[in-house]
Amino acid sequence: MTDIWQDERGASTAEYAIVTMAAVAIAGVLVAVMRSGSVQSLLQGIVEKALQVP
Repeated sequence: MTDIWQDERGASTAEYAIVTMAAVAIAGVLVAVMRSGSVQSLLQGIVEKALQVP
């Protein structure tokens, strides 16, 4: 019975799955933040300022 708990086959696959799910969650939060009006106007102002010719 103790051999079941010491067998690590598939452990790296599970770790990749957890990291992938975390990355998708972070991406979802970033999309939600980027869609907010205040963030969009802030980014638009930064881009417009960067593209202005002195």
